[in-house]
Amino acid sequence: MNITDILSPAAVKVPLVNTEKRAAIEELVDLLAEAGLIQDAEGLKRVVWEREQQRSTGIGDGLAIPHGKIESSQDLVMAIGIPTEPIDFDALDEQPVELIVLLASPPTRTADHIQALGKISRIMSDPNFRNAAYSATSAETLYQLFREAEKPVTS
Repeated sequence: MNITDILSPAAVKVPLVNTEKRAAIEELVDLLAEAGLIQDAEGLKRVVWEREQQRSTGIGDGLAIPHGKIESSQDLVMAIGIPTEPIDFDALDEQPVELIVLLASPPTRTADHIQALGKISRIMSDPNFRNAAYSATSAETLYQLFREAEKPVTS
């Protein structure tokens, strides 16, 4: 699985309008709905927020990966956004979040959901990639960075 298999260019937003955790999550869900990638935006907002209340998805190094599973989703889908200013996400390292990756999937695709979360984490663990992503000034640039990150390295 590649990130770009589940990430549409229409689901990348730079910058996000909202600078508060819940509102930023809802903005990304709305982006998925506007792109026609999910049917039940309100249901997904509820599921993702309930998950967020259990434990913050701010995993550190400026990254948050809010996620949820919803019956009305047929496929894994993802939205990515960079807030205009870092957001307090109650992250594990207590640092504000500079990039939010929202993942939604059907309940029947748990293995794919976990694989996608792992893939995002691996890509974002590269400090050079992370810095480039956080510095992206357009949705197109950010999407291209993820596309390039998944290309095989040729020697």
